[in-house]
Amino acid sequence: MENGKRILIVDDDDEIRELLEFDIAQSGYFVDTASNGKDGLNKVLNNSYDLVILDVMMPKMNGFDVCKNIRQAKLSIPVLMLTAKGTIDDKTVGFDCGADDYLVKPFDVQEVLLRIRVLLRRNQPQAEPSLSNEILSAGNIEIFPDTLECVIVNKKIKLTPTEFEILYCLMQHFNNAVTLATLLDEVWGYDSDEDVRMLRVHVGGLRNKIEPDSKKPQYLHTVTNVGYKLTPFGE
Repeated sequence: MENGKRILIVDDDDEIRELLEFDIAQSGYFVDTASNGKDGLNKVLNNSYDLVILDVMMPKMNGFDVCKNIRQAKLSIPVLMLTAKGTIDDKTVGFDCGADDYLVKPFDVQEVLLRIRVLLRRNQPQAEPSLSNEILSAGNIEIFPDTLECVIVNKKIKLTPTEFEILYCLMQHFNNAVTLATLLDEVWGYDSDEDVRMLRVHVGGLRNKIEPDSKKPQYLHTVTNVGYKLTPFGE
């Protein structure tokens, strides 16, 4: 395959799975498939993939549980969820399980391919020369791009790829407000009002991990009508 990236599609709908398999393979990716959650999880745990596309409603194990098991296995592979369940509550459940992105059926295949490119680009290790200008440590916070971890006051925290990207972006602008549009562009590669809610859900998940009390943030603050600000020295 041209780009060598391996993608697993887990969906019990034969028509959707085969459509995705064809179009994604045509775009130069190696594609593997599974028709239920249990087989999909087994493949993830026993093979090496660069991205997983997960349906939610599946026999034997639903997509939320598959995603949860992937994260419990300490795998940082990007997960894109595809589902007919499109309410913000469903999205919150998916993100809480460790999903990175979410598309609601029916979807446009080109949109799926766009999300795949964004997630793969985001998960790509940075070239060594660019590290010289990056801020990886400030105040109580130290971040580790290679392992998608951060350390806050000697506590090591494992982050999802999306949570890490949000924290990384805020770290590069620490003590300054970062607009929602900037975060969406730097983390997802595009700016969409629809995805502001998605961003807020991920920020909530990040707060739950890094804050001693997520109701009274010391580090990750909301800046009204602007976006968010990181104060790595605490506040």
